[in-house]
Amino acid sequence: MKKQIIIALAVSISAFSFAQKKELKAVEKAIKGNNYAEAKSALKQAESLMSAMDAKTKAEYYYLNAQALYAGGAGSMTDIDAAIESLKKVEGGYVAESNELKQNMVNSILTKGNGFYEKQDFSTSSKYFEKAYRLSEKDTTFLYYAAVTAVNVQEYDRALTLYEELKKLGYTGIEKQFYATNKETGEEDVLDKAARDLYVRSGTHSNPGERMTESKKPEIVKNVALIYVSKGDNVKAIAAIKDAKAESPDDVNLILAEANIYFKMGNNEEFKKLLETATQMDPNNAELQYNLGVLSAEAGDAVAAKKYYDKTIELKPDYVNAYINSAALVLEKEKSLIEEMNGLGTSAKDNKRYDELVEVRKTIYKDAVPYLEKALTHDSSNINAATTLMNIYSVMGETEKHKEMKAKVDSLK
Repeated sequence: MKKQIIIALAVSISAFSFAQKKELKAVEKAIKGNNYAEAKSALKQAESLMSAMDAKTKAEYYYLNAQALYAGGAGSMTDIDAAIESLKKVEGGYVAESNELKQNMVNSILTKGNGFYEKQDFSTSSKYFEKAYRLSEKDTTFLYYAAVTAVNVQEYDRALTLYEELKKLGYTGIEKQFYATNKETGEEDVLDKAARDLYVRSGTHSNPGERMTESKKPEIVKNVALIYVSKGDNVKAIAAIKDAKAESPDDVNLILAEANIYFKMGNNEEFKKLLETATQMDPNNAELQYNLGVLSAEAGDAVAAKKYYDKTIELKPDYVNAYINSAALVLEKEKSLIEEMNGLGTSAKDNKRYDELVEVRKTIYKDAVPYLEKALTHDSSNINAATTLMNIYSVMGETEKHKEMKAKVDSLK
């Protein structure tokens, strides 16, 4: 009896093994014929035999399942997620085949992600970049791209989750960059090492070099902080900035980000203190001075804003936006005048006051004109400066200048 039972079991196991192989062969054949629906159907049948599969057969099942779900790139987002999970279960056999499939999937997913990015569909591109990372977790840059593109469409909750994951991974984005000067363009090209060396040897490039890129960690922590600000969680925002400053104490951009947070919180005293700190850290940075001017203007401190814009122009005389913003500061004074003028009556006293305000308004315009003219000197195609000047000349009754500027505005439209 024992011998008969053993024989019966052996026959049963053999039958299961044959059935498994038959179903998986059918899956493989369907995939080769790009018949993914048929492959999924056969996989369903094979799944019922899972408990009897050995390790190698299970690995084959999960590998083929991932192929069927991915469907040569035609699979849905949900199918791709399921394919990724299936590939994670491949152990022992079919590892090489799975790695090849993963790489093909990564390449295809990145191509699609870049395509959506170029179409400015940042939400979809972000999801594809994240999937590329889930397939190839050593390539943390894909996760960084996913977070950045999520921020572009204000998907802050998702971006925050991705940024927090990057922080836990210790991601910095620092990498070695190889470069050489393109002799034809005179510009520096960033290349992989092999290509750079080849181009230098062939004579198309010169001055080869290498350098380490800057860390993206301050940017990540700053964005985390700003996301918390947008969510109204200022306590976490300030904590995030302080973490970033502890790591990069000399990063002026972090100081500005913190200042901006305090400004949004209504803490003008801390805001101004941080602006002064930033100025002391990098007093000859025109871009910094300009940004300080913008922040001061937004905070309603016109005196400080003008000081920063003047310093910007001193450091960089062709900084067009500093001229335009300086003009805007001057013209801002017009608002209160117009309100008062509109509120005046028709009495002799009111008429006299009205005439006084007209003269004050002309003075404001005269003060703004030099800034706008300077802006056009450095950027003759700046339509904002030209349009504002055209309107000023019209109000001031300078007919010829108005005609000339109107012709310029028309040519720029």
